[in-house]
Amino acid sequence: MDQFITNFPNLNIEFIILCGVAIGSFFLILGAGTALSRPNVAAERLSNMNSRRQARLDQGILKPLEDDPTGLMKSFVPSDESVRSALRRKLEHAGMGGPNAVPKFMFVRVMLGIVLPALFFAAVLLSRNSPSLLPLGVGEKLAGLSQIGTYQWLTAMVAVGYFAPIHWLNGRAEERRRRVEEGFPNALDLMRVSVEAGLGFDAAMTRVANELSKVSPDIAMEFLAVQHEVQAGRGRDLAMQDMADRIGLDFVYSFVNVVRQSMQFGTSMTDALTVYAEELRASREMRAQEMANKLPVKMSIVLTTLMLPALLLIALGPVVIRYTQYFGN
Repeated sequence: MDQFITNFPNLNIEFIILCGVAIGSFFLILGAGTALSRPNVAAERLSNMNSRRQARLDQGILKPLEDDPTGLMKSFVPSDESVRSALRRKLEHAGMGGPNAVPKFMFVRVMLGIVLPALFFAAVLLSRNSPSLLPLGVGEKLAGLSQIGTYQWLTAMVAVGYFAPIHWLNGRAEERRRRVEEGFPNALDLMRVSVEAGLGFDAAMTRVANELSKVSPDIAMEFLAVQHEVQAGRGRDLAMQDMADRIGLDFVYSFVNVVRQSMQFGTSMTDALTVYAEELRASREMRAQEMANKLPVKMSIVLTTLMLPALLLIALGPVVIRYTQYFGN
């Protein structure tokens, strides 16, 4: 101990003793608490239930209700519940209906509305201070901007950053609807074959979802979501109604009604699926014919705009030249 104090003269022996007492007391209390504590079976069971519930929440099987925005999120998320519901439904149509989807989307919009003009402003400053850091030609154009022009570009960047995600979301939702519309009749045919083979409706829907996981992942995800909700204890009618709300297409609502009526009145599920699949195919063929019949009208507008001036020039050009030469002489 004397040698230790000699090597470290700045250390006080009372401080070392105090630290030792504190560390010893800590380990003494920790050991006593561990020795005296007994396992609580009820607490462990509740902990396991909470962990399983959290796993279901992570998988998206059970979705908690979103509370009103508080704190900093009040600045991002709309305070009106109807506006939030419409945005949440649109996100679900695009396949982005996870928990806290609305706050995340609004946060991305606000951040893009801030980051894009900030990057543009930084590029303008670089063009005036260090133009060599920017690509050739870009620095000269940015350096030549006036103050009003810079403000106009900053306003445009804010608008693009804030409203471009909405345009992207609408496009993604429309694309997802088209994919579901193209693959739904095939899914109904596979479900009809599965029901005819002896499977129940739930088992048939699960089997079709597994088979379509690579061909039509959107339909497969919705079918599996319905089965997960049913297995979690929710009613089949409510689960299928939620599926129709997430997809947002009229024929899916009709399919849900057909299944509900078939189960309610005891009619043949195979016949109902067969008839409805044929109606979907007929409806899809009629829409294709409608688009084909609209094509001549659309082409006539293009032909009139592009070819009519050329035809007039060919027809009237020689006459104009002849009269010009006649009156010129």
